Amino acid sequence: MKAFIVDRYNKKGALRLGEMPEPDVGENDVLIQIHAASLNLIDAKILTGEFKPILPYRPPFILGHDVAGTVVRVGAKVRRFKPGDEVYSRPRDRRVGTFAEAVAIDEADVALKPKNLTMEEAASIPLVGLTAWQSFERASLKNGQKVFIQAGSGGVGTFAIQLAKHLGATVATTASAASFDLVRRLGADIVIDYRNEDFEKILSGYDLVLNSQDVKTLEKSLRVLRPGGQLISISGPADPQFAKEQGLNLALRLLLRLLSRGVRSKAERGGVRFSFLFMQADGAQLSKITSLIEAGTIRPVIDRVFPFEATRDALAHVAAGRAKGKVVIKVR
Repeated sequence: MKAFIVDRYNKKGALRLGEMPEPDVGENDVLIQIHAASLNLIDAKILTGEFKPILPYRPPFILGHDVAGTVVRVGAKVRRFKPGDEVYSRPRDRRVGTFAEAVAIDEADVALKPKNLTMEEAASIPLVGLTAWQSFERASLKNGQKVFIQAGSGGVGTFAIQLAKHLGATVATTASAASFDLVRRLGADIVIDYRNEDFEKILSGYDLVLNSQDVKTLEKSLRVLRPGGQLISISGPADPQFAKEQGLNLALRLLLRLLSRGVRSKAERGGVRFSFLFMQADGAQLSKITSLIEAGTIRPVIDRVFPFEATRDALAHVAAGRAKGKVVIKVR
């Protein structure tokens, strides 16, 4: 099958279009013929080697963390899916590889595709949808609370704003002036121009911050929380709890403890809570997201669709950080 292959970690972000064997299908797996896949910043970070210490893929391997397609074969123990089903998924870590014509995924990570979405639209959802879902679930976000979602026009931001409004929260976000109309249509109540305004001077008493930016922005975000509020970061620094959950070796656990010590100390002094969230694949949660999409509560936001052959260009577009919503590749 055709696939975009990582032959070696490369800071210049080189991918090779080549041939790879069709994936083996385990007894709990579904083999999906890929119609569309979307791209995420984690793809670029894995390619450059930034995530190698915690996700040590061995080249050659195929990139890609989101997929929508059709089931063509199932393993002996699979009961929830059958050939012909239209599905979508974020495969679990160490089993990614959706920049290809086919992928085998554990059925626990798969859900039926929303009936009211195209394949391209469905492929844009899993990683960002599950990231927002798991963040708000960890925070126990409730009706009437206030949440600050950074980078509202990005992939996670466009989904998280809609989900937070569905949960009854007041939503503040940052965006460029060109994206104000977009994030307001999605439900943002307060929109801050990150180029000309300082959110720390505007926001206060927030219950939750969803951080997706650098450490400097994270530390400023701690100060907009009420006492007892929470900051959940999806961009780091990774904390000791994450190291424990990933089963990392002692040296890495000590390193992550050291790297996150400053942020954890500042949160403790400020009377707020900090945690790092590394999204986990979950087909059951994705099925709940499907219900929200089919009800019209959440809609996908797509920046651009590239042909499969232009996957390298699509990844460069994502890495540049200017996309509004998600970037998708059309495989078939």
